[in-house]
Amino acid sequence: MAKISELFAPKDMTEGTPWKRIVEFSIPMLIGNIAQQLYNTADSIIVGKYVGDNALAAVGSASPILNLLLVLFVGISVGAGIMVSQYFGAKEREHLSHTIGICISLTAIASVIIMVIGPIVTKPLLLLLNTPDAILDWCSKYLIIYYLGIAGFAYYNILAGVLRGLGDSISALVFLLIATVLNIGLDIWFVAGLDWGVPGVALATVIAQGVSAVLCIIKLATMKSTFDLNLKMLKVDKKYSMKLIKLGLPSGLTQAIFSLAMIVVQSLTNSFGEMVIACNVIVMRVDGFAMMPNFTFGSAMTTYAGQNIGAKKMDRVDKGTKDGTMIAVMVSTTITILILTFGKYLMAIFTDTQELVDLSMHMMRILSLGYIAMAVTQSLSGVMRGAGDTMTPMWISLITTVILRVPIAYGVAYLTRSAAYPTGRPESTFISLLVSWVLGAVVTAIFFKRGKWREKGITGEI
Repeated sequence: MAKISELFAPKDMTEGTPWKRIVEFSIPMLIGNIAQQLYNTADSIIVGKYVGDNALAAVGSASPILNLLLVLFVGISVGAGIMVSQYFGAKEREHLSHTIGICISLTAIASVIIMVIGPIVTKPLLLLLNTPDAILDWCSKYLIIYYLGIAGFAYYNILAGVLRGLGDSISALVFLLIATVLNIGLDIWFVAGLDWGVPGVALATVIAQGVSAVLCIIKLATMKSTFDLNLKMLKVDKKYSMKLIKLGLPSGLTQAIFSLAMIVVQSLTNSFGEMVIACNVIVMRVDGFAMMPNFTFGSAMTTYAGQNIGAKKMDRVDKGTKDGTMIAVMVSTTITILILTFGKYLMAIFTDTQELVDLSMHMMRILSLGYIAMAVTQSLSGVMRGAGDTMTPMWISLITTVILRVPIAYGVAYLTRSAAYPTGRPESTFISLLVSWVLGAVVTAIFFKRGKWREKGITGEI
């Protein structure tokens, strides 16, 4: 029993072999990220099979708008992870307790804001994006249901981030696996059984996320030996709030910038018609799995760097950075080869339309090399964020996703217009994404090498 309880306990990453600590922490996170991706993938597979390709397109078209309004939680989550990992590494219990309490309070405030704003702006945004009439109503209903039930999503993601900052990636995994199984079961019941269509998918996701959030809250309430959780710690303290916002805002803005770029590019995608929109959904779902190791190692490196910087062990940070980046590149390369080899079978899970399968596989081949570049970007950015330097990754994202990607997408589309493709070739959006990923890796490596992130430790400041 002692062995089992140790799995669910906070992990000190300031001791032991760096690469082993990173891998031990990353494996549960990778499994968890696979489960997280299954949320959206299950939605897409079930509506694609039981409702049709237009329903599949509707769920996908809703994603950029959904992501745009979730940036508040991205900011809180990243700031929380950095503060929790550094204070835990530095053994500063009071600061750690205040940080976790502030996360809970700010998440409640942010959830209410999204519940009010989300439903109001949904329809106007969809119309602004030239969403086809055939999928407009489905998109709108999907988003409104999601926003009204946003608290579950918010609390799971932010409190799971707190648990990971403490080195406990197992608990977050278990809770997510429970929610994923529940989500898939409810998807099938609501869509195939009750014939609720796209709204049924959104409702299933909201219920499952609420369950995972409650489990996270229960887990944190039992960790009294690590930090204190009471009404005093839940009070919105200006010093901790500002520190969390200062650290998290750049990451939130990065996500907002990325989402805005996706929305602008989504408008171009919508001009290609329903077939290309559905293709984009399928590719992005498979892309989610391909990108998973990169995001996993990025998050692992943030926690690892945060704890070791909090403990003033820069030699371990340097060794862990080399090990973690190398492992991330190897894993990403393997996944990319597997997708290129077996990708068409993955595409066929989403639709029975062979033309759509072939088009999706064509687009995936364009993106393939970009995943290896993103392994470098995410690992090095993770270390910089763990050190408290969230500004540098934000500026790099701004340059690659807005200044480069959007003009390239529209430029290639413009240059490839023809009688067969009056708005340009649909490959334009994927070519622009590949270019932005590769250049992002180069720029991130340059700024990491400069080393200004080493001066950003936050412990002892409050």
